[in-house]
Amino acid sequence: MQVRHSERGNALIETAITMPILLLLMVGIFEVGRAYETWQVLANAAREGARVSVTPSNDSTTTIALVKKYMADGQLVNAASASVVIDKNATFVVNGQTVGASLVTVDYPFQFIMLNPVARLVVKGSKAGQPITMHATALMRNEAQ
Repeated sequence: MQVRHSERGNALIETAITMPILLLLMVGIFEVGRAYETWQVLANAAREGARVSVTPSNDSTTTIALVKKYMADGQLVNAASASVVIDKNATFVVNGQTVGASLVTVDYPFQFIMLNPVARLVVKGSKAGQPITMHATALMRNEAQ
């Protein structure tokens, strides 16, 4: 098969056009996976905090320290700057009765590593991959006094 001279650079041009898009897709998959893993650690940290918080003898300082330690053990680099709020006076309804509960809320500043630079290769000035605040909550019924 003979290649015409007018088609000489087609493969190079097609590669130059598709490579940034393919790179964006691959980096996006990795970054979304990392974000999902981070959210899982946050949800588990909030649950652990709620489990500890429901006991009558526990104070909020101990619970916050436990939640932040759980996040640090989960290798979240911004665990120290995460916001943890404990509300031991929350309520919810069980079988028509309002019961006391503890609500633990965790807000974590998540940063994408590679998504923004790669997105700017495809679209100049892209805002994709900007830092976000992840939010996780857990609500558990307080133990009897």
